[in-house]
Amino acid sequence: MFRIRFTATPVMMVGVFVAWISTAIAQQDEHLPPIECPLRKAGINPHDLKPFKEVEKYIAFLERADRAKWQKPDEVVNALGLKADEVLVDLGAGSGYFSFRFAKVLPKGRVYALDTQPEMVRHVHHKAMQTGVRNIQAQLIKPDDPALPAGADIVFICDVLHHVQDRPTWLKKLQRQMPSGAKLVLIEFKTGELPAGPPEALKIPKDEMIKLCKDAGFSLKEDKAKLLPYQEFLVFEKE
Repeated sequence: MFRIRFTATPVMMVGVFVAWISTAIAQQDEHLPPIECPLRKAGINPHDLKPFKEVEKYIAFLERADRAKWQKPDEVVNALGLKADEVLVDLGAGSGYFSFRFAKVLPKGRVYALDTQPEMVRHVHHKAMQTGVRNIQAQLIKPDDPALPAGADIVFICDVLHHVQDRPTWLKKLQRQMPSGAKLVLIEFKTGELPAGPPEALKIPKDEMIKLCKDAGFSLKEDKAKLLPYQEFLVFEKE
């Protein structure tokens, strides 16, 4: 009795995967985040991305356990008093440190994780798919344009503004892209010597941050000065 052994070649396996993903994309519920990789949609060549080991090292740094001691992510999320069905944009989401926490408290809402680094966008997208988190959508943006999706109720920006080159122009673009009454949550490191954070030359004094946001068309609603030991926590609203 002869047995026929079938061995799939790499080419055949790729063909099967392409067929599967094409079918999945075609059958996907339009109300759910897209299955297709956001980098492919943005025309990014995966061969141009940073090596996995380098990216994994950076992600491990962002997700390190000791960060929670001073970043207090759960306290930050609770302090925002989010409703279950809001649309939140995590602008400069990085590894999704806050994005996935927001997704848990917004089961009927949507979290958009936006970042300028394609490696971070890929990571968030893959993690959302692998863990079954269906209300997160990762999106690649350009450094000079927030490119907010329509209908954002809250824009959350943590440790990002000091990286922006032309802050007045960038904040004005952000303000125009937000609906009236939407909230802007801004977290940045305090000035002075601290055990964590960027170099002093990159930090933005609180008064300057408030002025930048007011000049862009936002009004300060809350200053949660005591919640975080190393960071300012400001909540604005679009006028």
